[in-house]
Amino acid sequence: LLPSSQIYPIHLPRETRTRRALLICNIEFEYLSRRNGAEVDVEGMTMLLEGLGYTVDIHCNLTSQEMATVMNDFAHRKEHYTSDSTFLVFMSHGVRAGLCGTKSRSETTDILSLDTIYEKFNNKCCQALLGKPKAVIIQSCRGGKRGSVMVSDSTDPAAATPSSSHTIPAGLENDAICEVHLESDFATLHSSTPDTVSWRSSVIGSLFIKHLIEQFRNHACNSDLQEIFRKVQYSFGKFPQQLPSQERTTMLRKFYLFPGH
Repeated sequence: LLPSSQIYPIHLPRETRTRRALLICNIEFEYLSRRNGAEVDVEGMTMLLEGLGYTVDIHCNLTSQEMATVMNDFAHRKEHYTSDSTFLVFMSHGVRAGLCGTKSRSETTDILSLDTIYEKFNNKCCQALLGKPKAVIIQSCRGGKRGSVMVSDSTDPAAATPSSSHTIPAGLENDAICEVHLESDFATLHSSTPDTVSWRSSVIGSLFIKHLIEQFRNHACNSDLQEIFRKVQYSFGKFPQQLPSQERTTMLRKFYLFPGH
């Protein structure tokens, strides 16, 4: 068994906990195609998050500036003080640099940089969630490439060069009374790897969201968040066109949604 210091604490009883989640989904765009099937994703994710004990704030069809404003408002909600965690879910068209707002017409117009998410919820800007898990789930394309590649079974003659070991310089000291990391306790699961597309059906919604909901339903009772994320990735093993990616993860402990089970 893991020592409790390695697990995120959930102090409050369920009755007094005020878990909140943010869900932003862009479906209709002025210049880009409609994301048919995204309504299924919104409905499925909302039911999942409510089942996990979160009140879900849902916002649809926002520009990048409106998304930033909504995130800012959500980051300042007082309920986070009496919560133990949050989920931040984003679904839209996307490019390598970020998520498309409703007025996007190219790689550079009306794009929400993913950095903005982490800036709005870092320990400086959102102290109510300091030391609490922040799960970020992003459903979007990240470019136009297909994720699969034809692989040959030949051995690669180019041997990998060993990386030089990183050593911490001796004699480092710090006299700060109380310093915290600027950014910590994030776990991010993106629907695909950089530069590749994510797949969506107009009938059943996005493959990523479908798989994610299934894995949470089956394993949230006994697996920690990052293990559930890994199970989502594993579930794409027979679908080489797309592979979800864990990124910018700064979790210091394991997060169990239902500890003690």
